[in-house]
Amino acid sequence: MHYIFEPGFFGSGPVHVALAVGAVIAITSAVVGVFTVIRGQSFAGHSLADIATTGGSGAFLVGVNQFWGFLAFGAGAAAFMEMIGVQRRRSRDVATGVVLGAALGLAALFLYLATQSTSTTGASFTILFGSIFVITTSTIPALIASAVLALATVLVLARVLLLSSLSSDIAAARGVPVRAVGAAFLMALAVSVALSAVIIGAVLSTALLIGPAATALRLARSPVKAVITAAGVGVLAIWLGVVLAYDSYYWPPAGRGWPVSFFVVTLIVVGYLLTFLRRRDRQPAPADTLDREHACSPA
Repeated sequence: MHYIFEPGFFGSGPVHVALAVGAVIAITSAVVGVFTVIRGQSFAGHSLADIATTGGSGAFLVGVNQFWGFLAFGAGAAAFMEMIGVQRRRSRDVATGVVLGAALGLAALFLYLATQSTSTTGASFTILFGSIFVITTSTIPALIASAVLALATVLVLARVLLLSSLSSDIAAARGVPVRAVGAAFLMALAVSVALSAVIIGAVLSTALLIGPAATALRLARSPVKAVITAAGVGVLAIWLGVVLAYDSYYWPPAGRGWPVSFFVVTLIVVGYLLTFLRRRDRQPAPADTLDREHACSPA
């Protein structure tokens, strides 16, 4: 066991917090991520992750916890994208791109002002690449509550989300408020991105959102199995990432540990690449045709 877990691993408070909070966030990202991929909104997820950089930078500039900046700017951007976009995918992508460009310009300004007004070092790295080992205790209840809210939203809307992703016209004909459902999902997506940004950074949060989901959708043949598989992949990547990041402090040169975000993203990418080793005759159906009867069957 010593060769896997270095001394003090099981007695470390930050490690306990990282494992517990990381698992909750990984599960949330997995559930939201599966629907993000199925609905073809991966670009929106990536954009919200980049926009989270603006929120984290602004929060650091005014002296509040970065999570609130991630959350506020993500939710605001999601609302704005839904307001100026429409249900057609092309227009939705244009709206997303417009908001993304404006947000990145603000991020550059906020980071510049923050570096000019404070001597604190490492803030930019924390915003961009996260630090799961330094989550403040006072933030944990907000993180858990946000995760539960995002999970509940997606699970309650699961059937209509699948139906509207198959055909918004069919969903509307069946009485589904397609615009409202899309807006609610974008908000859940923004919350999930904000949570991921806390533990692996705004720049890399898309990996935790899309990676496990994409892996699961290559392995599973139904949305339910995909969600379960994605949650398992996400939690495993976080836990192994925490172990490797902790152990890296003992690697030569000692005392210079590697960032946990590097290990998490690397494990996710490796897991996705391994799915290509499966035989071609066992490839699952494409994500947009997964278990269509679940979406189209009467409620």
